[in-house]
Parts: sequence; structure tokens; C-alpha cells
Amino acid sequence: MKSDRNSSRGRQEGKKSKPLSRKSFKKTFSKIKEAPKSDESSGIRLNKYIANSGVCSRREADTYIEHGSVEVNGKLVTEMGYKVQPDDVVRFDGTSITPEQKRYILLNKPKNYITTMDDDRGRKTVMELVANASKERIYPVGRLDRNTTGLLLFTNDGDLAKKLTHPKHNVRKLYHASLDKKLDLRDLEKLRGDVIIEGRKVFIDAISYVDGQPKSEIGIEIHSGRNRIVRKIFEHVGYKVNKLDRVVFAELTKKNLPRGRWRELTNLEVTNLHIMK
Repeated sequence: MKSDRNSSRGRQEGKKSKPLSRKSFKKTFSKIKEAPKSDESSGIRLNKYIANSGVCSRREADTYIEHGSVEVNGKLVTEMGYKVQPDDVVRFDGTSITPEQKRYILLNKPKNYITTMDDDRGRKTVMELVANASKERIYPVGRLDRNTTGLLLFTNDGDLAKKLTHPKHNVRKLYHASLDKKLDLRDLEKLRGDVIIEGRKVFIDAISYVDGQPKSEIGIEIHSGRNRIVRKIFEHVGYKVNKLDRVVFAELTKKNLPRGRWRELTNLEVTNLHIMK
């Protein structure tokens, strides 16, 4: 699934690290020499501390540490393995940060909302729908295009978000597609298994007519996260998707969740997501 360009997986407020200027090198070098020593037997690694604070992923945190964006107790720290102690004060770009309580929010997305943190064109975003869901800053996991409805997960758990969007974990996604005409049985058979879309292979785990519905109503299960991939799959055999609804995501369902509403995941659901292979 294509990542959102305004994704929260980057640094807060969309700022970018700047290389150290020669003018500030002497001062910075002095800070590095005076950086606090950490107790290697306890504490939490600095990159994990930053990721748990909702700033960015662990990998991105390593880059920001290296570039001099992080201070501990007023001293610049560029040591990747530094372990934060309970009484340490950590600042990221001058702002104090602390690990947040993890939040997991499931939204049944309606049509005409885009999956982004904000939009300079004034379009409605999914963040408006979950504005009151958490005091912590949460982010969408992957995306659904503007006209696609259905399940969208939000969290500040960077490790889980990465797991759910990485292709190797084969996260299950089940969609209900309403086509512009009946899907011919021969075309249905063409979409079983591997299909080449835009020069790249896509594996369709399952596809069938929806029981009790016209032959234009199709259920399709995939693991691919490529942008607009379900629509492109049907376009590949000459059909247009009029409506697309994601009804299952990583075994989460829309049961008792009306369109446009959200709910918190249960402890069991969160556990199941974490142990998912």
C-alpha cells in the first residue's frame, strides 16, 4: 500500500534535519564530549524511546540521532546505543518528549475522505473523523483512496504500523467490489492466482461472486498494498469499480462499526496483531 507522502512516520511537523554548520561545529563537538554516560544494564535504547514517543520509526530515529537532533539532560547525544534512564530528560529538536501510551483506533471510513494528516487543498481528511479518539497523536496505517470505504487502522505504535504495512508479513485485506457490469466467469478465472499489473506480479489470494448478489458484486482478497491495486486488477480485464469497501484488515472486521464511526481495539485484538506472523 503506497505510503502517504505526509506520513507521520517522518519527523514531527514535517521538519528535516540540517547538517551541522562549520560555525557550530566547535560548540557541537564540545557537547558531544560532555554527553552523559548511560547505564548499559538498564534503561531503554534512545531510538526506541524516540519511536515510542510518536516522533518517528526506530530506523528514522537513528538518522536523527546521528545528525544531532537529540539531547539528553541538556547534552547532545549521537551514540546509537545510548540507553535512556527513568530520570533522563530527552529533547528532540529542542522539544521535550516522553513515551506515549499506545493507542489503537479502528475507523469505518466513509467516501470522500482522503488518507493524509492534512491537505493544502482543503479536502476532508480521515484525521477529522478520529480527532477526538485519542489525546495522543495517532496516524493511519497505510491508506485508502478517497472513494474507497471501509476499515482503516490508526495508531502511535510505530513498530506495529511498520509490521502491518511490510509486504513480508502478508497482512490480509478483503474487499467488496461493485463493478459497472456483471463479471464474466471467464474473466473471474483469469483473476485467480498471479496477475501482471503494470509490469509487476500481483497475487490474488481469493476471488468470488458475493453470495445472493448480482454477478457484478465481487469479493476479492489480496495481500498487496500497492496504490489503487484492486481497481487496477479489475481494469486489467475490462471492468470499472463503482464502489470499493474494505471489509477485513489483518483479521479486524466491521462488525458493529457503522460507517464514519471509530472504536478502540480490544486488548485481545492488539495482542493478536502483535503476534501475527
